[in-house]
Amino acid sequence: MNPQLVEATRGGMVESAHRGALVVVDAHGKPVCAIGDTERPVFARSAVKVLQALPLVTSGAADAFKLTDEELALACASHNGEARHVATAAGVLAKAGLDETALECGAHWPQHEVAQRELALSRTPLSALHNNCSGKHAGFLCVGCMMARAQGRDAREFVRDYVKAEHPVMREITASMQDATGCDLSRAPVGTDGCSIPTFGIPLHQLAHAFAKVATGIGLSADRAAAAARLRRAVASAPFFVAGSSRFDTRVMQRLGERVFCKVGAEGVFCAALPGQGLGVAIKVDDGNNARAAEVVMAAAIEAWVPLDGDERTFMRSLSDVTLKNWNGIHVGELRASAGLRQALPALQA
Repeated sequence: MNPQLVEATRGGMVESAHRGALVVVDAHGKPVCAIGDTERPVFARSAVKVLQALPLVTSGAADAFKLTDEELALACASHNGEARHVATAAGVLAKAGLDETALECGAHWPQHEVAQRELALSRTPLSALHNNCSGKHAGFLCVGCMMARAQGRDAREFVRDYVKAEHPVMREITASMQDATGCDLSRAPVGTDGCSIPTFGIPLHQLAHAFAKVATGIGLSADRAAAAARLRRAVASAPFFVAGSSRFDTRVMQRLGERVFCKVGAEGVFCAALPGQGLGVAIKVDDGNNARAAEVVMAAAIEAWVPLDGDERTFMRSLSDVTLKNWNGIHVGELRASAGLRQALPALQA
């Protein structure tokens, strides 16, 4: 059984706890820190969008369509569906000669409450552009348009069904994932992600190794290493577009810049690249909790591994040791990294 990583307290008592696993790996694949079961395959979900975005750069599509840092960051995003996210996704599609009808990610309401209200009041029709994965899918479509050009085919016809595993676009995305993780995805468990593309079961340590490669370029081909560096810089330049208002990923990267690239996924998966340390981090919370657990663990890991000044350390501690208040603003407890996690990270770092 995995250890308790996060605790929620009330009245001085632990009211509930979240178990999980964490691994920190260097660029050569050596585990520097391992807590819990890091060999069990987990569905990587949206945590690996930067790996899925590598072909957007290596294919030449990013240059051909003159994508900005904001647009590249959105390709790595699980965004809130705020107006700037939606407009940027539409802009990427327009550069490729497409519109939202080419997206095959499905439509859902924005995840940000203010954006939901604004959309409802505007009476703007809900579309796939509001899907938190629309930027990633717009990137996929740019890759497909480049493939269509190379073959002299009609782009809109070529990209149809791009979410299917056998489509050339998705085969390229899968190849990028396999190369980065070192996992034979033909033998891995496979499911369907919320945005309709395949998602693969990959051991946590191989996910961490992939992010160490993103952090350093070591173990990637020259073009993929350059693409990883470009995407990291883009996200650091425009962190709002990788998540949005009030979101952990955006807040941390706004504060720490290129020192941290972090990306949350569904069901308690969270990955990060720490370029200064040449490390990759991968987390899985057993009960699938993100905001109440995975974010706390990632904050604790960043505190342990990334050099921080006093103000930065205070900021990160506010994310790893959260004061809980009720609707009247009364302090009722804490959501905190467990003592076991606090003790394990520095001890294993040393």
